[in-house]
Amino acid sequence: MKVKLIHGFSNKTRIQILESIKDQEKTVSQIVEEINGNQSNISQHLACLKGCGIIVGRNEGKYCYYSLRNQHIRDLLTMFDVVLEDVQNDVACCERHID
Repeated sequence: MKVKLIHGFSNKTRIQILESIKDQEKTVSQIVEEINGNQSNISQHLACLKGCGIIVGRNEGKYCYYSLRNQHIRDLLTMFDVVLEDVQNDVACCERHID
């Protein structure tokens, strides 16, 4: 189970999506515009994040608004930033690091 949860955070596009909706819910179109992605790809990543329980969707009219599931997910994203500050030099030198 933990591996499936962590998988949701293991992709650059998914991290960009999470950062995009960290402070405010957004529609797919807003996310696509903000991170310069394509709608099909973003929708697939949103489905993964929703399936992992990391985000939720709220329908309003013809739009679906996506947001982080709860404060714990927001705190986890912040904690990633805090830990990264401590290990960023090692991460930069990691030969197995994927951009």
